[in-house]
Amino acid sequence: MQYKDKERGTWTVELSYKNSFGKTVRKKKRGFATKKDAKNWEVEFLNMASGSMEMSLKDFVEVYFKDKDMELKERSKKNKRYMIERHIIPFLGEEKMADITSAMLLDWQAEIMACGYSETYLRMIQNQMTALFTHACKIYDLRNNPCKKIKKMGKSDIHRLEFWTKDEYDKFISSFEEGEMYYVLFETLFWTGMRIGECLALTPADIDFHTNRINITKTYYRTDKRDIITTPKTEESVRVVDIPGFLTEELRIYIEKHYGMPKTERLFPIVQESVQHMMKNHIADLEMRKIPVHGLRHSNVAMLIAQGVQPMVIKERLGHKDIKITLNTYGHLYPNQQRRVADMLDNLKGSDDGNHQNPNVTAD
Repeated sequence: MQYKDKERGTWTVELSYKNSFGKTVRKKKRGFATKKDAKNWEVEFLNMASGSMEMSLKDFVEVYFKDKDMELKERSKKNKRYMIERHIIPFLGEEKMADITSAMLLDWQAEIMACGYSETYLRMIQNQMTALFTHACKIYDLRNNPCKKIKKMGKSDIHRLEFWTKDEYDKFISSFEEGEMYYVLFETLFWTGMRIGECLALTPADIDFHTNRINITKTYYRTDKRDIITTPKTEESVRVVDIPGFLTEELRIYIEKHYGMPKTERLFPIVQESVQHMMKNHIADLEMRKIPVHGLRHSNVAMLIAQGVQPMVIKERLGHKDIKITLNTYGHLYPNQQRRVADMLDNLKGSDDGNHQNPNVTAD
Protein backbone atom coordinates (compact mmCIF):
# COMPACT_ATOMS: atom_id res chain seq x y z
CA MET A 1 0.00 0.00 0.00
CA GLN A 2 1.22 3.52 -0.86
CA TYR A 3 0.04 6.69 0.83
CA LYS A 4 1.11 10.33 0.99
CA ASP A 5 2.63 11.82 4.10
CA LYS A 6 0.88 15.20 4.27
CA GLU A 7 3.42 16.75 6.62
CA ARG A 8 6.48 15.82 4.54
CA GLY A 9 4.82 15.85 1.13
CA THR A 10 6.40 12.49 0.25
CA TRP A 11 5.00 9.02 -0.31
CA THR A 12 5.32 6.01 1.99
CA VAL A 13 4.97 2.28 1.34
CA GLU A 14 3.68 -0.16 3.93
CA LEU A 15 3.40 -3.85 3.11
CA SER A 16 3.60 -7.34 4.55
CA TYR A 17 5.08 -10.48 3.02
CA LYS A 18 6.09 -14.00 3.99
CA ASN A 19 9.81 -14.69 4.31
CA SER A 20 11.53 -17.96 3.35
CA PHE A 21 10.49 -19.46 6.72
CA GLY A 22 6.83 -18.68 6.10
CA LYS A 23 6.76 -15.94 8.73
CA THR A 24 4.80 -12.78 7.97
CA VAL A 25 7.04 -9.71 8.00
CA ARG A 26 5.97 -6.07 7.83
CA LYS A 27 7.99 -3.50 5.90
CA LYS A 28 7.77 0.30 5.79
CA LYS A 29 9.67 2.66 3.49
CA ARG A 30 9.36 6.46 3.43
CA GLY A 31 10.61 9.33 1.31
CA PHE A 32 9.37 8.65 -2.24
CA ALA A 33 8.87 11.76 -4.37
CA THR A 34 5.88 10.38 -6.30
CA LYS A 35 3.30 7.64 -5.97
CA LYS A 36 4.78 5.98 -9.07
CA ASP A 37 8.19 5.77 -7.39
CA ALA A 38 6.60 4.23 -4.31
CA LYS A 39 4.67 1.71 -6.41
CA ASN A 40 7.75 0.71 -8.42
CA TRP A 41 9.75 0.18 -5.25
CA GLU A 42 6.98 -1.96 -3.77
CA VAL A 43 6.84 -4.20 -6.84
CA GLU A 44 10.62 -4.59 -6.95
CA PHE A 45 10.83 -5.33 -3.23
CA LEU A 46 8.13 -8.02 -3.36
CA ASN A 47 9.82 -9.61 -6.36
CA MET A 48 13.10 -9.74 -4.46
CA ALA A 49 11.46 -11.01 -1.27
CA SER A 50 9.69 -13.81 -3.12
CA GLY A 51 12.60 -14.62 -5.41
CA SER A 52 10.46 -13.89 -8.44
CA MET A 53 12.40 -13.77 -11.69
CA GLU A 54 10.27 -10.78 -12.62
CA MET A 55 12.83 -8.74 -10.69
CA SER A 56 15.42 -6.78 -12.63
CA LEU A 57 18.95 -8.08 -13.09
CA LYS A 58 20.16 -5.13 -11.00
CA ASP A 59 17.98 -6.22 -8.10
CA PHE A 60 18.95 -9.87 -8.52
CA VAL A 61 22.61 -8.90 -8.12
CA GLU A 62 21.79 -7.81 -4.56
CA VAL A 63 19.98 -11.10 -3.95
CA TYR A 64 22.98 -12.98 -5.33
CA PHE A 65 25.48 -11.27 -3.03
CA LYS A 66 23.16 -11.71 -0.04
CA ASP A 67 22.94 -15.44 -0.74
CA LYS A 68 26.70 -15.72 -1.27
CA ASP A 69 27.68 -13.60 1.72
CA MET A 70 28.93 -16.53 3.83
CA GLU A 71 30.48 -18.37 0.88
CA LEU A 72 32.56 -15.66 -0.75
CA LYS A 73 35.52 -13.97 0.88
CA GLU A 74 35.54 -10.19 1.15
CA ARG A 75 38.10 -9.71 -1.62
CA SER A 76 36.21 -12.03 -3.98
CA LYS A 77 32.95 -10.17 -3.35
CA LYS A 78 34.68 -6.85 -4.01
CA ASN A 79 36.18 -8.04 -7.30
CA LYS A 80 32.97 -9.70 -8.51
CA ARG A 81 30.86 -6.69 -7.64
CA TYR A 82 33.24 -4.37 -9.48
CA MET A 83 33.02 -6.38 -12.71
CA ILE A 84 29.25 -6.80 -12.47
CA GLU A 85 28.59 -3.12 -11.75
CA ARG A 86 30.95 -1.96 -14.50
CA HIS A 87 30.32 -4.47 -17.27
CA ILE A 88 26.87 -6.00 -16.75
CA ILE A 89 24.46 -3.67 -14.94
CA PRO A 90 24.98 -0.68 -17.33
CA PHE A 91 23.85 -2.88 -20.23
CA LEU A 92 21.19 -5.20 -18.79
CA GLY A 93 20.54 -3.96 -15.25
CA GLU A 94 16.98 -2.77 -15.89
CA GLU A 95 15.89 -5.93 -17.74
CA LYS A 96 13.84 -8.54 -15.92
CA MET A 97 15.74 -11.76 -15.28
CA ALA A 98 12.97 -13.80 -16.92
CA ASP A 99 13.04 -11.61 -20.04
CA ILE A 100 16.77 -11.74 -20.77
CA THR A 101 17.38 -13.89 -23.85
CA SER A 102 20.42 -15.43 -25.46
CA ALA A 103 20.12 -12.90 -28.29
CA MET A 104 20.36 -10.07 -25.75
CA LEU A 105 23.48 -11.66 -24.30
CA LEU A 106 25.02 -11.84 -27.77
CA ASP A 107 24.46 -8.10 -28.15
CA TRP A 108 25.97 -7.57 -24.70
CA GLN A 109 29.02 -9.64 -25.64
CA ALA A 110 29.52 -7.58 -28.80
CA GLU A 111 29.48 -4.36 -26.78
CA ILE A 112 31.98 -5.70 -24.24
CA MET A 113 34.34 -7.19 -26.83
CA ALA A 114 34.42 -3.86 -28.67
CA CYS A 115 36.11 -2.33 -25.60
CA GLY A 116 39.38 -4.04 -26.44
CA TYR A 117 39.85 -6.06 -23.27
CA SER A 118 42.20 -9.04 -23.17
CA GLU A 119 40.82 -12.51 -23.84
CA THR A 120 41.44 -13.48 -20.23
CA TYR A 121 39.55 -10.47 -18.86
CA LEU A 122 36.66 -11.08 -21.26
CA ARG A 123 36.35 -14.61 -19.88
CA MET A 124 36.35 -13.23 -16.33
CA ILE A 125 33.47 -10.88 -17.20
CA GLN A 126 31.61 -13.73 -18.89
CA ASN A 127 32.04 -15.87 -15.79
CA GLN A 128 30.22 -13.25 -13.69
CA MET A 129 27.22 -13.28 -16.01
CA THR A 130 27.20 -17.08 -16.03
CA ALA A 131 27.37 -17.16 -12.22
CA LEU A 132 24.31 -14.92 -11.92
CA PHE A 133 22.14 -17.04 -14.21
CA THR A 134 23.39 -20.33 -12.80
CA HIS A 135 22.37 -19.15 -9.32
CA ALA A 136 19.00 -17.93 -10.60
CA CYS A 137 18.26 -21.33 -12.16
CA LYS A 138 19.56 -23.40 -9.27
CA ILE A 139 18.03 -21.49 -6.36
CA TYR A 140 15.13 -19.49 -7.79
CA ASP A 141 13.91 -21.86 -10.51
CA LEU A 142 14.55 -19.61 -13.48
CA ARG A 143 13.36 -21.83 -16.33
CA ASN A 144 15.75 -20.72 -19.03
CA ASN A 145 19.47 -20.08 -18.70
CA PRO A 146 20.37 -17.89 -21.70
CA CYS A 147 24.10 -18.38 -21.05
CA LYS A 148 23.89 -22.06 -22.02
CA LYS A 149 22.85 -21.32 -25.60
CA ILE A 150 25.75 -19.06 -26.53
CA LYS A 151 29.50 -19.45 -26.74
CA LYS A 152 31.48 -17.95 -23.90
CA MET A 153 33.46 -14.89 -24.86
CA GLY A 154 37.16 -14.67 -24.15
CA LYS A 155 39.58 -17.44 -23.38
CA SER A 156 40.89 -19.01 -20.23
CA ASP A 157 44.61 -18.54 -19.62
CA ILE A 158 44.97 -22.07 -18.19
CA HIS A 159 47.10 -23.32 -21.08
CA ARG A 160 49.22 -20.17 -21.29
CA LEU A 161 50.95 -20.52 -17.97
CA GLU A 162 53.88 -18.20 -17.42
CA PHE A 163 56.73 -19.86 -15.54
CA TRP A 164 60.50 -20.05 -15.32
CA THR A 165 62.85 -22.97 -15.63
CA LYS A 166 65.14 -23.73 -12.69
CA ASP A 167 68.03 -22.00 -14.50
CA GLU A 168 65.96 -18.85 -15.01
CA TYR A 169 64.95 -18.80 -11.36
CA ASP A 170 68.58 -19.25 -10.30
CA LYS A 171 69.53 -16.20 -12.34
CA PHE A 172 66.73 -14.18 -10.75
CA ILE A 173 67.41 -15.15 -7.12
CA SER A 174 71.16 -14.55 -7.50
CA SER A 175 70.37 -10.84 -7.92
CA PHE A 176 69.32 -10.64 -4.26
CA GLU A 177 71.54 -10.64 -1.21
CA GLU A 178 71.36 -14.06 0.36
CA GLY A 179 69.40 -14.07 3.61
CA GLU A 180 67.67 -10.71 3.20
CA MET A 181 63.88 -10.52 3.32
CA TYR A 182 63.06 -10.63 -0.40
CA TYR A 183 65.59 -13.42 -0.96
CA VAL A 184 63.91 -15.63 1.67
CA LEU A 185 60.44 -14.64 0.46
CA PHE A 186 61.11 -15.62 -3.16
CA GLU A 187 62.87 -18.80 -2.05
CA THR A 188 59.78 -19.77 -0.06
CA LEU A 189 57.45 -19.03 -2.98
CA PHE A 190 59.52 -20.95 -5.53
CA TRP A 191 60.34 -24.05 -3.48
CA THR A 192 56.90 -24.53 -1.90
CA GLY A 193 54.54 -23.34 -4.65
CA MET A 194 52.37 -21.57 -2.10
CA ARG A 195 50.23 -18.60 -3.05
CA ILE A 196 51.62 -15.12 -2.37
CA GLY A 197 48.87 -14.36 0.17
CA GLU A 198 49.64 -17.57 2.04
CA CYS A 199 53.35 -16.71 2.12
CA LEU A 200 52.75 -13.17 3.39
CA ALA A 201 50.61 -14.56 6.22
CA LEU A 202 53.37 -16.89 7.51
CA THR A 203 54.60 -16.50 11.09
CA PRO A 204 57.44 -18.27 12.97
CA ALA A 205 54.81 -20.43 14.65
CA ASP A 206 53.83 -21.88 11.25
CA ILE A 207 57.24 -23.46 10.69
CA ASP A 208 58.20 -26.79 12.25
CA PHE A 209 61.99 -26.72 12.20
CA HIS A 210 62.26 -30.29 13.52
CA THR A 211 60.21 -31.96 10.78
CA ASN A 212 60.92 -29.49 7.94
CA ARG A 213 57.29 -28.56 7.46
CA ILE A 214 55.22 -25.43 6.99
CA ASN A 215 51.64 -25.25 8.25
CA ILE A 216 49.51 -23.18 5.89
CA THR A 217 46.38 -22.06 7.73
CA LYS A 218 45.74 -18.47 6.60
CA THR A 219 46.20 -15.89 3.88
CA TYR A 220 46.95 -12.16 3.87
CA TYR A 221 45.83 -9.26 1.72
CA ARG A 222 45.34 -5.52 2.07
CA THR A 223 42.18 -3.70 1.07
CA ASP A 224 40.80 -0.25 1.84
CA LYS A 225 43.97 0.52 3.85
CA ARG A 226 43.31 -2.47 6.12
CA ASP A 227 45.45 -5.56 6.64
CA ILE A 228 43.27 -8.66 6.40
CA ILE A 229 44.31 -12.12 7.56
CA THR A 230 41.72 -14.77 6.89
CA THR A 231 41.37 -18.46 6.10
CA PRO A 232 42.89 -19.64 2.79
CA LYS A 233 41.06 -19.91 -0.52
CA THR A 234 39.39 -23.28 0.19
CA GLU A 235 39.24 -25.86 2.98
CA GLU A 236 41.81 -27.92 1.08
CA SER A 237 44.15 -24.94 1.11
CA VAL A 238 44.67 -25.53 4.84
CA ARG A 239 47.56 -27.98 4.60
CA VAL A 240 51.01 -29.01 5.72
CA VAL A 241 53.82 -28.76 3.16
CA ASP A 242 57.07 -30.65 3.54
CA ILE A 243 60.00 -28.43 2.60
CA PRO A 244 63.66 -29.12 1.74
CA GLY A 245 66.16 -28.84 4.56
CA PHE A 246 68.00 -25.91 2.97
CA LEU A 247 64.80 -23.84 2.96
CA THR A 248 64.19 -24.67 6.62
CA GLU A 249 67.71 -23.43 7.37
CA GLU A 250 67.20 -20.23 5.37
CA LEU A 251 64.01 -19.51 7.30
CA ARG A 252 65.67 -20.31 10.64
CA ILE A 253 68.61 -17.94 9.99
CA TYR A 254 66.24 -15.22 8.75
CA ILE A 255 64.15 -15.43 11.94
CA GLU A 256 67.21 -15.49 14.19
CA LYS A 257 68.46 -12.29 12.53
CA HIS A 258 65.25 -10.65 13.76
CA TYR A 259 66.06 -11.28 17.41
CA GLY A 260 62.97 -11.57 19.58
CA MET A 261 60.51 -11.82 16.69
CA PRO A 262 57.15 -12.83 18.23
CA LYS A 263 55.87 -16.25 17.23
CA THR A 264 52.71 -14.70 15.76
CA GLU A 265 54.36 -11.86 13.83
CA ARG A 266 54.33 -11.98 10.05
CA LEU A 267 57.68 -13.06 8.62
CA PHE A 268 57.31 -10.74 5.65
CA PRO A 269 55.47 -7.55 6.79
CA ILE A 270 54.85 -6.18 3.30
CA VAL A 271 51.97 -6.08 0.81
CA GLN A 272 51.59 -7.96 -2.47
CA GLU A 273 52.15 -4.83 -4.52
CA SER A 274 55.61 -4.45 -2.98
CA VAL A 275 56.52 -8.00 -3.96
CA GLN A 276 55.25 -7.46 -7.50
CA HIS A 277 57.17 -4.18 -7.80
CA MET A 278 60.42 -5.72 -6.54
CA MET A 279 60.13 -8.70 -8.87
CA LYS A 280 59.35 -6.49 -11.85
CA ASN A 281 62.38 -4.27 -11.21
CA HIS A 282 64.81 -7.18 -10.92
CA ILE A 283 63.40 -8.81 -14.06
CA ALA A 284 63.94 -5.54 -15.96
CA ASP A 285 67.48 -5.13 -14.65
CA LEU A 286 68.37 -8.71 -15.60
CA GLU A 287 66.54 -8.43 -18.96
CA MET A 288 64.71 -11.67 -18.15
CA ARG A 289 61.49 -13.09 -19.49
CA LYS A 290 58.60 -11.48 -17.61
CA ILE A 291 56.34 -13.55 -15.37
CA PRO A 292 54.02 -12.45 -12.54
CA VAL A 293 54.60 -13.36 -8.90
CA HIS A 294 52.02 -16.14 -9.28
CA GLY A 295 54.28 -17.51 -12.01
CA LEU A 296 56.62 -18.76 -9.28
CA ARG A 297 53.86 -21.13 -8.18
CA HIS A 298 53.57 -22.39 -11.75
CA SER A 299 57.36 -22.64 -11.94
CA ASN A 300 57.38 -24.88 -8.89
CA VAL A 301 54.80 -27.19 -10.45
CA ALA A 302 56.59 -27.32 -13.82
CA MET A 303 59.77 -28.31 -11.99
CA LEU A 304 57.99 -31.06 -10.04
CA ILE A 305 56.38 -32.41 -13.21
CA ALA A 306 59.76 -32.52 -14.92
CA GLN A 307 61.00 -34.62 -12.01
CA GLY A 308 58.13 -37.09 -12.47
CA VAL A 309 56.02 -36.09 -9.45
CA GLN A 310 52.45 -37.37 -9.82
CA PRO A 311 49.40 -35.06 -10.05
CA MET A 312 47.85 -36.18 -6.74
CA VAL A 313 51.00 -35.22 -4.83
CA ILE A 314 51.06 -31.84 -6.57
CA LYS A 315 47.37 -31.31 -5.79
CA GLU A 316 48.03 -31.84 -2.08
CA ARG A 317 51.04 -29.52 -2.02
CA LEU A 318 49.18 -26.75 -3.85
CA GLY A 319 46.00 -27.08 -1.79
CA HIS A 320 43.72 -27.55 -4.77
CA LYS A 321 40.10 -28.38 -4.00
CA ASP A 322 39.88 -31.10 -6.64
CA ILE A 323 42.35 -33.12 -8.72
CA LYS A 324 40.47 -31.86 -11.79
CA ILE A 325 41.77 -28.35 -11.07
CA THR A 326 45.33 -29.65 -11.00
CA LEU A 327 44.91 -31.64 -14.21
CA ASN A 328 43.02 -28.89 -16.04
CA THR A 329 45.68 -26.35 -15.09
CA TYR A 330 48.86 -28.36 -15.46
CA GLY A 331 47.92 -31.54 -17.32
CA HIS A 332 49.30 -30.26 -20.62
CA LEU A 333 52.76 -29.94 -19.04
CA TYR A 334 53.01 -33.67 -18.55
CA PRO A 335 54.98 -35.37 -21.35
CA ASN A 336 53.11 -37.63 -23.73
CA GLN A 337 52.89 -41.05 -22.11
CA GLN A 338 51.61 -43.01 -25.11
CA ARG A 339 55.04 -44.25 -26.24
CA ARG A 340 55.87 -45.21 -22.68
CA VAL A 341 52.67 -47.29 -22.43
CA ALA A 342 53.40 -49.04 -25.71
CA ASP A 343 56.95 -49.86 -24.60
CA MET A 344 55.62 -51.19 -21.33
CA LEU A 345 53.22 -53.51 -23.16
CA ASP A 346 56.10 -54.68 -25.37
CA ASN A 347 58.12 -55.50 -22.29
CA LEU A 348 55.21 -57.38 -20.74
CA LYS A 349 54.72 -59.40 -23.92
CA GLY A 350 58.43 -60.22 -24.03
CA SER A 351 58.34 -61.22 -20.39
CA ASP A 352 55.38 -63.54 -21.00
CA ASP A 353 57.11 -65.19 -23.97
CA GLY A 354 60.18 -65.90 -21.91
CA ASN A 355 58.50 -67.06 -18.72
CA HIS A 356 55.69 -69.29 -19.96
CA GLN A 357 56.34 -72.76 -21.40
CA ASN A 358 54.82 -73.66 -24.76
CA PRO A 359 52.03 -76.16 -23.98
CA ASN A 360 52.90 -78.16 -27.14
CA VAL A 361 56.41 -78.89 -25.93
CA THR A 362 56.80 -81.81 -23.52
CA ALA A 363 59.30 -81.73 -20.75
CA ASP A 364 62.31 -84.08 -20.82
